[in-house]
Amino acid sequence: MAAKRKLANRDVALEIARERFGYRNLRHGQREAIDFVLAGRDVLAVMPTGSGKSAIYQIPAVAVSGPTIVVSPLIALQKDQAETLDELDTGGAAVVNSATPAGIRREAFEDFEGGDLEFLFLTPEQLAKPEILDTVRAAEPSLFVVDEAHCISEWGHDFRPDYLHLGEVIEALGHPQVLALTATAGQQVRDEIISRLGMRDPAVVVHGFDRPNIHLAAETFESENDKLEALLRRVDWATKPGIVYVASRKHAVEIAAALSERGISAFAYHGGMPAKERGPLQDDFMADKFDVIVATSAFGMGVDKPNVRFVFHYDAPHSIDAWYQEIGRAGRDGERAEALLFYRPEDLRIHKFFAGGSRIAEDQVQRFVEAFEDAAGPLDEQAIKDATGLSKTKIVRLLSRLTEMGAVECTDEGARLPEDKASEAAVIIQEAAGEEERLHQAELERIERMRAWAELLTCRREYVLSYFGEKASPRCEFCDNCERTAMPQMEREAPESPPLRKPLRREEKEAAPEFPPHTRVFHAEWGLGVVESIAGDGITILFDTAGEKTLSLRVVCDRHLLEKAS
Repeated sequence: MAAKRKLANRDVALEIARERFGYRNLRHGQREAIDFVLAGRDVLAVMPTGSGKSAIYQIPAVAVSGPTIVVSPLIALQKDQAETLDELDTGGAAVVNSATPAGIRREAFEDFEGGDLEFLFLTPEQLAKPEILDTVRAAEPSLFVVDEAHCISEWGHDFRPDYLHLGEVIEALGHPQVLALTATAGQQVRDEIISRLGMRDPAVVVHGFDRPNIHLAAETFESENDKLEALLRRVDWATKPGIVYVASRKHAVEIAAALSERGISAFAYHGGMPAKERGPLQDDFMADKFDVIVATSAFGMGVDKPNVRFVFHYDAPHSIDAWYQEIGRAGRDGERAEALLFYRPEDLRIHKFFAGGSRIAEDQVQRFVEAFEDAAGPLDEQAIKDATGLSKTKIVRLLSRLTEMGAVECTDEGARLPEDKASEAAVIIQEAAGEEERLHQAELERIERMRAWAELLTCRREYVLSYFGEKASPRCEFCDNCERTAMPQMEREAPESPPLRKPLRREEKEAAPEFPPHTRVFHAEWGLGVVESIAGDGITILFDTAGEKTLSLRVVCDRHLLEKAS
């Protein structure tokens, strides 16, 4: 049973923030989230990297009674945070992971269980071990913090299968108060986090996504050669240091080499490199020994370098969530920074290909369920893999899915199909396959939203902030589209500048300002609806009764098919 928290008020928390952590003031999003934690609520805080999310758990943890578990996938970041907390008067902190020596591990658990340690940092993989879960349960933690919580989402860009077990861990601990933190989560991902963690009536705080010092832009190219040449020129001219994100290891290596040939100190970074190589390279970049890092999405989580002047995407990410988290690594010192997407529509095909590859088909669900029907006892992950041929990621996803459905029971010996469910195998297969299809369609929708942003004709910042659930002005005046409509002369290509997007056609100029996203409109045949996006010659509208329709802007303008609705 989780320890009962003795709550503190805001005045106590502010005193702790100032005296123990050295904060002069708390930011608006921090204050709101901390107030909810102090009130005893489960809380999901969605705030960009660099906005002070750590304070949201650290201050309440010190202010109220009971020890705190902090779950994070980043061992290096855990170590940094624990060392910082140890230097302060916060009750002590320790990190336990696969590399922790047995003696230090034993001491940490003894201190935590004995009440001599406030913070214990663990990876989700550690909590999957029954002996560690039993030790943590004995300590009766009162606050369970999940950092990088988007990793639990199956359609999140950093999905980690081991995060799927955290909901079961929380229940096994007696459901202590849960605080989930993430730097990026649209509505779908937020819903997934809340559901997977079993959060109870959570307070959801979404704040601070507007980074007004980052200039947003996208440029469209017809050929790969044009796009590459434009990137190389832009990096050459840009104020440095900066990051170039790519979709493949091949691009990382080739572009880093091309930049080096131009005399730019650049290096490639990707998940296929040994950790002993990645670590020193990252350290050198942080120390300004390199000007440019050309990286896959393997680089960035937990990185806090204040003077990054640009983040260029050579390849379009698969979602707004992924793109926004990556551009958020620019301009953390508050000075101007550039976020530029080099876009070809073909670039998104690779994401659709991978979305298809990660999809769990109905026949795979059937093999999974039949493995339990044929088994004489509980099956562990290896036994399921041997029987089905499925990958670990798909096995963990299906175990989690069927456990939620009540179709599979998980024990210390493994998972099994309850006897009373044996006759329902066909229904279980159909329901699980249907949920997987819904997940696949949601992933395709996220890719389409990224395409819509790349081809957007209206304010880019307003589109992004609306996606994350924040109100925004319809014009930011600090993105390429706002500048282009306000100052037509900006469409002219500067001397030796890379190609800009093609000039807007007359009908696009007329329709984009008249029917921007989120405008309520009326169509004579389909009735009332809301504009979702404008991209290229298409305007996409979600009608109340007719569903989603994409119309030609030219036809809309020429035939006056839409009217603004009150």
